[in-house]
Amino acid sequence: MRLTLLLAVVVAGTLLGAAGCTAWRIGEARELARQSTPLQHTPADTTLRLLIVGDSTGVGTGASAPQASLAGLLARDHPRLWIENRARDGATFAGAAEQLARGGRFDIVLVLAGGNDVIRLRAPEALRADIERTAVLARERAEVVVLMPAGNVGNAPFFLPPLSWEMTRRARVLHTLVREAAQRHGLVYVDLFRERGDDPFVQHPELNARDGLHPSDAGYREWYRTLLAQPGIAERLAAARAGDR
Repeated sequence: MRLTLLLAVVVAGTLLGAAGCTAWRIGEARELARQSTPLQHTPADTTLRLLIVGDSTGVGTGASAPQASLAGLLARDHPRLWIENRARDGATFAGAAEQLARGGRFDIVLVLAGGNDVIRLRAPEALRADIERTAVLARERAEVVVLMPAGNVGNAPFFLPPLSWEMTRRARVLHTLVREAAQRHGLVYVDLFRERGDDPFVQHPELNARDGLHPSDAGYREWYRTLLAQPGIAERLAAARAGDR
C-alpha cells in the first residue's frame, strides 16, 4: 500500500513538473475527452450485433470525429453492423466489467481497456481479477469476444523517463494478464504492445493525438488494420457488409 502511494506521488510529481509541457498535455487530454462521444450505429437492416465496452479508446478520444474512431471505422465498412458503444473515458477493466453487467446479447463483444489500469498503477492481482471478471461477463454476452488492450503506454509522448519506463513495465504486465485470460476462456487477444524500437506510434508521431496519449485518426486506422488482421475477425464481420447475406 505504501509503495503504491509512493509511486502515485512520484507519478503526480513527474507529470506536474516535467518541462512545463506535461501540464499542457494534461489539459489537452481533458479537452479531447470532453469533446469525445462514443459512436452508436443502429441500422434498420442489422445482420450482426457488436457491443463495445471499455475506456476512452473505445469512445474514440483523440479522433477528429466519432466517425474516425475505431467504432466509426467499423460502421463505415460494415453498414449493417449494429454497434452499441458503452465505453467511457477513464474506465478501467473494472469499469468494463460494470458496462458488461448491464446485460444484453450480441454476436461480438470488443473490449478496449487497460490503459487506465496502467496509468493508475493498479496492483497486478487486483488487475488480474478485473480482467477475469470482464472475460467471464463478455463470454456470457457473445460467442466471439475480442480483448484489445492499449499498446505500450510507456511509449506515449505524454510520458517522459523515468516514468515512461515504469509505464512500459506495467503495460507489459497488463498484456501478459490479458493474453493469459484470453487463452483460458478462448477469446481473441489483439496484441498492440510493441517495444520502443518496433512501435509504429514511435516511428510515426502522426499516429498520436495532440495530447500525446490517445491515438489520432491515423492511429485508430492503424488499430483497425490490426483488429481486422486477427484470424477470423474480418470473416465474421463480413456478414454486416453492404450486400452480403
